[in-house]
Amino acid sequence: MENGTLMQVLFMLVIAIAAIALLRRLGLPAILAYLLTGVVSGPGGFNWFSQHQMQSVAELGVVLLMFTLGLEFSVPKLWAMRRTVFGLGSAQVLVTTALAMVLAMALGQGVVQALVIGSAIALSSTAIVLKLLNEQGWLRRRHGELSVSVLLFQDLAVVPLLILLPLLDGNSEPLSLQSIFWSLGKGLVAFMALMAFGKWALPKAFDEVARSRSNELFVLSTLVVALLTGAFTQWLGLSMALGAFMAGMLLGESQYRRQLEADIRPFRDLLMGLFFISIGMLLDFALVLDYWWQIILLLLAVVLGKAFIVYGMLKLIKEPFKIALAAALTLAQVGEFSFVVLALAVNYQLLDRDTSTILVMVAVLSMGLAPALVRHAQEIPRILMGIRSRGSKETVPVLTDEHPELVLILGYGRVGQTIARFLRAEGVPYRGLDLDPTRVSEARRGGEPVFFGDACKRSLLKQVGIRQAKMVVVTFCEHRIMEEVLHLCRELAPEAKILVRTRDDTSLSMLEKAGASQVIPESLEGSLMLVSQVLYQCGVPLTRILKRLESERRNHYQYLHGFFSGTETDFTLELLHAVALPRGASMVGYTLADIPWDKLRVELRAIRRGGQEIDNPDLSWKLRAGDVLILLGKPRRIEKAEAYLLSS
Repeated sequence: MENGTLMQVLFMLVIAIAAIALLRRLGLPAILAYLLTGVVSGPGGFNWFSQHQMQSVAELGVVLLMFTLGLEFSVPKLWAMRRTVFGLGSAQVLVTTALAMVLAMALGQGVVQALVIGSAIALSSTAIVLKLLNEQGWLRRRHGELSVSVLLFQDLAVVPLLILLPLLDGNSEPLSLQSIFWSLGKGLVAFMALMAFGKWALPKAFDEVARSRSNELFVLSTLVVALLTGAFTQWLGLSMALGAFMAGMLLGESQYRRQLEADIRPFRDLLMGLFFISIGMLLDFALVLDYWWQIILLLLAVVLGKAFIVYGMLKLIKEPFKIALAAALTLAQVGEFSFVVLALAVNYQLLDRDTSTILVMVAVLSMGLAPALVRHAQEIPRILMGIRSRGSKETVPVLTDEHPELVLILGYGRVGQTIARFLRAEGVPYRGLDLDPTRVSEARRGGEPVFFGDACKRSLLKQVGIRQAKMVVVTFCEHRIMEEVLHLCRELAPEAKILVRTRDDTSLSMLEKAGASQVIPESLEGSLMLVSQVLYQCGVPLTRILKRLESERRNHYQYLHGFFSGTETDFTLELLHAVALPRGASMVGYTLADIPWDKLRVELRAIRRGGQEIDNPDLSWKLRAGDVLILLGKPRRIEKAEAYLLSS
């Protein structure tokens, strides 16, 4: 790559970063920042790159977007929501497309161009709407459920568009029933081939990949599957995005779905950013200035028209005014898949550059309005009904499938399963995350809420509900990744208690600094449990036992470290040693403060006098003949300290 091109790429990325940071502060979606970057770096700006140069890389973003979309689709999920998804969703898409086609044809567009325009306008933004609904906690409210159902069908409707657009190619033969059936036949063959491949080969392949415990291999395998299936459908004369969608849908039912989505997300977001940059390069602001009033009128027509269509359909099925209008305002914008449709239409020469520029600008502006419309989707109906907002939220409880008392168990081995068993017995909701594919598969067959995935993935932790977790329990002992996991958990769930299980307490301080609320060393806790049983059997009251155990934990198990040595001394470990002061010892008559403990580098644990043991005596303690000092330290230091105490 030449230095000039490298610098242009660097400047483009800097512009994208600055634009995203600025628009995020304004509460606007990142898509607008990418479009702005494309305008600045494209032919209408500095002219560093052309849309054609970005096209080949940008198409990979669409492929990965369709792959992750396929992961979200499952037959049981669609069947459970079939009435609203296939009823309301299909009606909205068909009616909106038909009315937009009529309007486009009235303005002089051909049938094919009108179909493309109508399809683009019918789609809403899944990414923006879901994010905003989730932020407001409205996903499980009625208007949120209706909006999600319509969005699901809109996303599904992109699939036949991916088959249809190549058939409408301006350079190909005229569209006929034969060509439609031929393409549908090829699509069916591709689906059956991928079904066979996905049913038998893909699960076994990913089982082997998962057993390798190699994150790099898993990511690489995911990318290869998405691109290979896309190349297969492209070879059949269909869209690459269609093959990737089918592969995602086949893997959406597997236990690897969440890990696949987490792994593919960084590549998808980066390449989709390049895709939207390439869309921005299509914008010609000279043309926008020439048609500014037509763009404003078209924007009003699209937003109000889509809102009116959704509102009318919901009123037909007898939804209340507030719910119908809230859902209508939520779905009033144009979506990111509209850019995909428009880009493909330009590539296939189905739309001229002027028309595509106007439509892209309308889509951009509508997406800019989306955050305000969604956030005020419930307040606007109240105002229209004459109900003044009193500054408080609705008293209607929010229905949610998230549990405020959720316990998240990271690592579902012996310890994780034991914790889960007791939580289940007490009715406490929990979820598990583990990297062993066989263990996850067995647990899920047994009805356990366990998911396959790497706890170091931020997006994966969000998917399993860490933001709603009251407690996070880390049960694996791999110290090389423990610190990273703790930082992520503390960042995503700052109020949650984080309990960490380790084999010993060698890294206790480090784990607490990394964010652990409590570290439980397995070997030392085993000793404490045995001590508690011994004391209980000896008749010591249970309350006193519990106080002693809690005191040990607060003091970081300091009294469980020193042990009197045997015949074989390990010179790397600390040990306890008793030093008796005879009558002629040099330190008799001195206080503990007179002894240079820092130079001796040993710790005084206790003093025995007259058959009693005093733990952690005060430095003003005056030594007498017959006192026994219990010292803790490494053997060589203990020897030097004993010599100092007896004959300094």
